[in-house]
Amino acid sequence: MIERYSRPEMRAIWTEENKFNAWLEVELCACEAWAELGVIPKEDTVLLRKNAKFDIDRINEIEKETRHDVIAFTRAVSESLGQERKWVHYGLTSTDVVDTAMGYLLLQANTILEKDIINFIEILKDKAVAYKDTAMMGRTHGVHAEPTTFGLKMALWYEEMKRNLERFRHAANGVQFGKISGAVGTYANIDPSVEEFVCNKLGTTAAPISTQTLQRDRHAEYMATLALIATSLDKFATEIRALQKSEVREVEEAFAKGQKGSSAMPHKRNPIGCENISGLSRVIRGHMVTAYEDVTLWHERDISHSSVERIIIPDATMLLNYMLNRFGNIVKNLTVFPENMKRNIGRTFGVPFSGRVMTKLIDKASAVSKHMIPFNHAQCRLGKNSVSSAILSNRHLKSRRR
Repeated sequence: MIERYSRPEMRAIWTEENKFNAWLEVELCACEAWAELGVIPKEDTVLLRKNAKFDIDRINEIEKETRHDVIAFTRAVSESLGQERKWVHYGLTSTDVVDTAMGYLLLQANTILEKDIINFIEILKDKAVAYKDTAMMGRTHGVHAEPTTFGLKMALWYEEMKRNLERFRHAANGVQFGKISGAVGTYANIDPSVEEFVCNKLGTTAAPISTQTLQRDRHAEYMATLALIATSLDKFATEIRALQKSEVREVEEAFAKGQKGSSAMPHKRNPIGCENISGLSRVIRGHMVTAYEDVTLWHERDISHSSVERIIIPDATMLLNYMLNRFGNIVKNLTVFPENMKRNIGRTFGVPFSGRVMTKLIDKASAVSKHMIPFNHAQCRLGKNSVSSAILSNRHLKSRRR
């Protein structure tokens, strides 16, 4: 992900250095698990933990020869060690390291994203309370319907994000898994307790069953959840964009001192933050589709998913982290115009209250159609009159008031 749309804390998780740190941690934990079983001398695991290092340039140099990143990594690590080097990657296959490390990295990323979602929910809650009595026009099909409140709109978003938090926690738990089950998932060259030990140390969960890889339905569900959260933000942002139109102007993104809206039109105050959120949500939805394509792997594994996940998982987590924080600030600092909301309620001359009038007519009229026809006629004349004046000037409806 380009730096423009990422934040330092999340970006640090997906650096090459942190990835290799995660790989190394899996390797070291596996050695310590073997030591618990009496296979590796414990003094060697102490040396491994103390001395094991890697150099990214050296890894890249070796990979040019081996065309295999995990072999390049283990060789580079082995070069930093003495006789204890023979235990590096003992009993493991490459994906034992890569998939287990990915679960560990996702655990780190998900900790940040969960905090972001909770913070955004609190912002929405504060806005819902602050504007619970701020009347505005509700719109269906883009047309004035009946009055609502801006606080209710915020409460709706609040409730949706609470559902998203539940979805996220479920999906996050589904990808924070590891597997150290060997080349085809049969534990042919490794004790299952090694897998359990490593995952416990990392804070992840051992997969109940795997092939050479974790099954990618887990990652597809996770990416779909990120896409759904991004789509909620897109929906919220689109609402703000619509309410910021010049002819509506009920809310407005905060405009910083010195900020410019257009190189040609100095009067412009554009909802660029919300537009940014809408745009980035499309990227995450695209990544969701790609993640679904990764579910279908040949037999016990192929690597068609590998190149994809190097892009979409870091990108999606970084983008959602950025979006939640940026849009949270937009909502927190949103300028609200209650007077404009009140003005817009009156722009259609009371038509939004027609439903209440109709209900009263039905309650009181013995022949509903006789009195609804004149009322409908009154609505048609609303270029000049309000609903109340149209009713008062209509003899059929006036007679019902007596």
